[in-house]
Amino acid sequence: MSDGTARPRARDAGVILGTMEPGPLNAITDVPDVRVGHVTLIEGSGPLERGRGPIRTGVTAILPHGGNLFREKVPAGLFVLNGFGKCFGQEQIEEFGAIESPIMMTGTMNVGIVADGVAEYMMRHNPDIAVTTSTANALVTECSDAYLNDMQGRHVRQQHVREAIERAAGGPVEEGTIGAGTGMSLYGFKGGIGTASRRLPDELGGFTVGAMVLGNFGRRDQLMIAGVPVGRALVDWRPPETMRDTGSCIVLLATDAPMLDRTLRRLARRAALGLARTGSLAGNTSGDFIVAFSNAVRLPHDSEELMVTLQHVTEGGHLIDALIQASVEATEEAVINTLFRATTLDGWDDHVRYALPLDLTLDLLRKAGALHETP
Repeated sequence: MSDGTARPRARDAGVILGTMEPGPLNAITDVPDVRVGHVTLIEGSGPLERGRGPIRTGVTAILPHGGNLFREKVPAGLFVLNGFGKCFGQEQIEEFGAIESPIMMTGTMNVGIVADGVAEYMMRHNPDIAVTTSTANALVTECSDAYLNDMQGRHVRQQHVREAIERAAGGPVEEGTIGAGTGMSLYGFKGGIGTASRRLPDELGGFTVGAMVLGNFGRRDQLMIAGVPVGRALVDWRPPETMRDTGSCIVLLATDAPMLDRTLRRLARRAALGLARTGSLAGNTSGDFIVAFSNAVRLPHDSEELMVTLQHVTEGGHLIDALIQASVEATEEAVINTLFRATTLDGWDDHVRYALPLDLTLDLLRKAGALHETP
């Protein structure tokens, strides 16, 4: 059972989170040249046949820019809110402060296959890798889609990785039950992919911070929307079989503000506050990884210069505070967009994750005075 009915994003339904203005698309692709691509795998139904199905998984690719990422790396910072997860390539980012590959999201047991696919893709476009130049570092992040998906089948294949990367484009981003988010659960409802952005005013440079979330965490009673304890009011609505506070969450932050790894780590840490605004506790076995990158700075792979001069935002005053606020607000709204856009999906052995009931949710927000409705 899959409900493919189009559902509004949070802001379109009158849920205004934070005080900063979003970018034109309210998406991570508001950061110029950032691209997103998905491959969704849904096949079969009924009892679990280990290694065969039902299949409810996928892969998502995020490209910091449209050029050759190995040749033109981007500065990056990474924050581990809770380390119960598998973030392939984490160590090199922490050591060198840069990303040199497409950023991938997928289900937990697919990580190795996706890393293989990225390696093949990068070597195809850079045949000197591991021959006359260095090896390449793939970045693969994950959440568990085990409740709906036959994870032992490891159904994502290298061709799916290549397809996701080659499909990556700017413009509006598909959200909800899509790509890596296909089999995910969020606050006891259907989870998945969500995105949002914030644009700084012109007097602060007009920079953009975009967030993308792979949401797969939280108990229903923990869910907060615009400060309203929506989850507590919906605890008895089609209750899930388990009420867990574990799971995982991946947050990607992109910006066109010129920043290097140390300052990007500061943004990444603040994104955890955006998760907290929605009710996240980063539970004991929740793998919560946050990656931030700037595509305003390009780090050449094979430069022979002994020194480099780069622009960097001023860390005193209003600009850095605005970037921090943008990271918090965009992350919060990306989580809520995940819930608003995700659609009901069944899995193996009659497992079902129901989409957040928008009519009941909006009514609760309306009664709490937290809904902005156009007359």
